[in-house]
Amino acid sequence: MSNIQVITGKKDFIESLRGKKATFLLALSNTDTANIEGITQAGIPGLLHLTPTLDSEFVCTGEVRSLENIAKTPKGVPTPALMTRAVHLQNPFGDIELLNLGLKAVPKLDYFKIHNFDISPSGSIDNIAGIDAQEVFQKGTEFGQSYLKDCKNDYIILAESVPSGTTTATATAMALGYENVEDKFSSSFKNVPNSIKQDTIKKALSNIDKNDDLFEILGKVSDNMLIFNAGFILGLNNQIPLILAGGTQMASVLLIVNKILQTMDGKLDTSNLALCTTSWVANDKNSDIKSLIELNEFKLNSYYVDFDFSLSNHPALKLYDEGEAKEGVGAGGALIYGFLNGLSKEQITEQVEEFFK
Repeated sequence: MSNIQVITGKKDFIESLRGKKATFLLALSNTDTANIEGITQAGIPGLLHLTPTLDSEFVCTGEVRSLENIAKTPKGVPTPALMTRAVHLQNPFGDIELLNLGLKAVPKLDYFKIHNFDISPSGSIDNIAGIDAQEVFQKGTEFGQSYLKDCKNDYIILAESVPSGTTTATATAMALGYENVEDKFSSSFKNVPNSIKQDTIKKALSNIDKNDDLFEILGKVSDNMLIFNAGFILGLNNQIPLILAGGTQMASVLLIVNKILQTMDGKLDTSNLALCTTSWVANDKNSDIKSLIELNEFKLNSYYVDFDFSLSNHPALKLYDEGEAKEGVGAGGALIYGFLNGLSKEQITEQVEEFFK
């Protein structure tokens, strides 16, 4: 059985990347939405703003430098960055580069390229996020256009680390007028804190004025990563293969792209674009990434990696298979990259377990 399964589209696109090298771009951002008590478990309570910083330090160096310990959720689930790092150790990405899309703490890294865009962390969506969405989108578009000549590898894997990002992703899709999507977005929790999420999203949507244009809406209810990455996709304009490594947050990025194309009466060739996620997202009973992808007017290839921790006895890793934490830091895309480059489930599992020794 193949390790790569199709969600939408055909297998041909992902097979065409077999044995090729990728640049791993990690988009990092903070939103104050994460400070709402109980809304996310993507990190350490009271220090959630450090999650993207620690994730990026660990993917690049195998160390966390801005804190003593690697980011774990309150239930003890370690960051998905473990899987991304494990793949990189065994079959390295061509390059790892970081996108600072509004961080409260810049990663302590030398020699790794950090692209800075002079973007501030965004406010909490229940009290208006306060993003200059048009400017953030423009920066994403311009970076996409200029990055074509800078990319030294065969394709790009675009990943993210944004605590409480599924909440902002849900609010964004709803605010843009997509219907019946509230229960289609995943969560870092097994038992989703729906009332907290719903209250937050309800407050966010109540701040939208019927005269708000697309970017005014995004500025109130979205996050920097979602808006920037939508611009990046349109800036690249299908000229190099691009994998969106993520779950329902990346699906929300695509819904923004779709809405922008509708507004501008534009078209996008998506033959070089795909979304790759984990089996934990694809098979999640509390979300539905396939139906989110199918809301777009453009066709898209999307895949999930058939990987779990059934070969491990480590209790922290077993929590993934039980539904705690499902995706992040490009885990799905990284695992697919590993399998496309000849790694086995056994090799990746053993490498992840090494981090606990």
